[in-house]
Amino acid sequence: MQQNIGAVILAAGRGKRLGCTDIPKVMVDLGGKPIVEYVIEKLESLGFAKDHISLVVGFQKEKVKEYFDGRVVYAHQDEQLGTAHAAFRGMKELPVEVEQVIVIGGDDSAFYTAETLERFVSEHVQAGVTLSLLTAEVEDPSLYGRIVRHENGGIEIIEKEYVTEEQSHLKEISTGTFCFDRRWYEENFPHMPPLRKLGEYGLPTALAMAREQGVPHQVVKLEDSSEWFGINTPEELEEGRRLKEITK
Repeated sequence: MQQNIGAVILAAGRGKRLGCTDIPKVMVDLGGKPIVEYVIEKLESLGFAKDHISLVVGFQKEKVKEYFDGRVVYAHQDEQLGTAHAAFRGMKELPVEVEQVIVIGGDDSAFYTAETLERFVSEHVQAGVTLSLLTAEVEDPSLYGRIVRHENGGIEIIEKEYVTEEQSHLKEISTGTFCFDRRWYEENFPHMPPLRKLGEYGLPTALAMAREQGVPHQVVKLEDSSEWFGINTPEELEEGRRLKEITK
């Protein structure tokens, strides 16, 4: 992987729905490894140096740092202010030569292949865009925001709370995995408005800002949507463990 590419992995969440009390969500066992170990292994296999992988930690951060000692750099998000804030904190820990950054959720990336990550980053770089979003098409999108592709070429993420009846049939969703031009993101984050109702700063807002500014951006759809697998509930964790057994 090129020296000007870096990665930020969001790993600060507690995992309340999983019942995590003594370890952070991303350290829950999945097929004999912490959930987040899989994506770190993929990045390492692609040639990412340790100082080019920024792991954003928060809840029980010492457990994460003890496990990954010497393999990544760390950014601290002690106050949960949303995914966009976590990405900003993570970017600040990357070397100055990093110009493009892939931002990945530590709890939904365990099934990504190295080839998928490499393709996504390569398409972002080759297209020369400011922002790229990785999407997936799922059978039941009811729990997720939808990707709306407008006739004029515009792309929008509609949060699930605001999906209209007309949009409810759409099955393309955001995976939450982005590639950003680092300079653009770091310059724009301080001006980002918080999400309605939540008061946090969310990565979907970055797409809206790019669209409003007219800067080039794109959506890349996963070739195999099963590679994106969110683990938020005990049921999803059990299904993830079952799938890991099958793919061993």
